[in-house]
Amino acid sequence: MYRFFQLSFCTFLLLSFLSFTVAAQSKVTDRNLNWPSAIKGSTHELAMHGEYIYITGQNMHHVAKMSYGGSIEYFAMPEGSGPHGIVFDKKGRLWVSLEFKGVVVRLDERGKIVEEISTHITGPGISTPINTSPHGLGLDADGKTIWFTGKRTSTVGKISPNGKVQHFELPSLGGVPIYLHAGPDGNMWGTELLTSKILHVTPKGKVTEFIIPTTNSRPIAIKPDPTGDYMWFTEEAGNKVGRIDMQGNIDEFAVPATQTNQILAGLTFDSQGNLWVQSYVDQNNPLPEGNDYIIKFDKSILRAPAGDLSNVEITYYKVPTAKTVMHRIKEGKDGNIYFTELKQDKLGKVTVATPIEKGKG
Repeated sequence: MYRFFQLSFCTFLLLSFLSFTVAAQSKVTDRNLNWPSAIKGSTHELAMHGEYIYITGQNMHHVAKMSYGGSIEYFAMPEGSGPHGIVFDKKGRLWVSLEFKGVVVRLDERGKIVEEISTHITGPGISTPINTSPHGLGLDADGKTIWFTGKRTSTVGKISPNGKVQHFELPSLGGVPIYLHAGPDGNMWGTELLTSKILHVTPKGKVTEFIIPTTNSRPIAIKPDPTGDYMWFTEEAGNKVGRIDMQGNIDEFAVPATQTNQILAGLTFDSQGNLWVQSYVDQNNPLPEGNDYIIKFDKSILRAPAGDLSNVEITYYKVPTAKTVMHRIKEGKDGNIYFTELKQDKLGKVTVATPIEKGKG
């Protein structure tokens, strides 16, 4: 069963063959982050820790720290450094990749850089250190080791707790690895944007690649599911979500499209096991214009037969703002779903949790 919230009449006709029902929507909000910068349109990654949500503003060269109540504090990064990836280690320490500068830094609670680690490639025959452009950050299964994607150099790297940096080449040149996450097998899994492959790297640096069946799918984010059996990923251009088991076998599920120029961004699982995916109108192919959505797949998708969504309830939540170019999505401590709108510099929220009244619960 599919449920849509506030679909346009034309979109409804486009999808009527799937027997949708339409209901009113009042659950999605977004707010302007008001970055302290003249540069706009570059709101990227999300991380949750304690009572705060942390967001990177890459071209604005800031990290935002926002309370669930809505107050915001901004941490200035070096001008031209390009903060992107963001992750907390098991000690609660905040790490950010400064992609343009080619370093990974650790921030204190006031947002000051207290440790800086170069991710440049050096060695015999390299006269000038090569900036790997550390893009995505991922925390190893040990909770201490930080991994990063070398977006520019088709490498992945890891930073050991003692600060030692190692680089590992991907088998494919020009892969543009962008995202990493620890898997249930204790290894790291990632996405290669341009080669349409899923990468798998062991703690010792052995890299294996798995080809996604859909060509030019452009995989984006990858996350483990609650069962510990699969890693799930989004295909930006393939307009599918995929799952890969620990042996590298891939299943794909086509996301019912609201229009022909819909593409996907990040994904996440909530605490109930439901899968949430970002869907938006491709601004490189902006016509026809349309709405952007957050899509919820019921947890039954975890055990759905390959490619079969017939028994999976799907709910589309229309985002109030258009032309968002969405980027990342995560569940917050409050049980609600938060997402970034890269081009509109907004943080969105799907309210799915019931607030606990004072004096109750």
